[in-house]
Amino acid sequence: MMNHAATTLENMTQALLQCQRGDASTAQLASSWRLGTAQLPLPARYVQVLHDLLDRMESSALFTEESCSFSQKDQLQALQTWLEKAHQQLLRQATPAP
Repeated sequence: MMNHAATTLENMTQALLQCQRGDASTAQLASSWRLGTAQLPLPARYVQVLHDLLDRMESSALFTEESCSFSQKDQLQALQTWLEKAHQQLLRQATPAP
């Protein structure tokens, strides 16, 4: 995988960890992830899914307690899953076909 993409994914991972620890707000997470995604050579469907997830994350921040439909923990887990799939996709794109 390209070094720039790997660095971007690492920065996104760190932003996610900071949010999970409570060291960063969901707004900070969403902002950094939107910027990071713009720098990754991912198919449009990945970007659309991420933007949907981030929109939900930002909406969940409007609630003071966990809600059935807006669980911040679930949203953070969904972002972790997206990050893993994006990483796999970028690896596939960087690997030459046999």
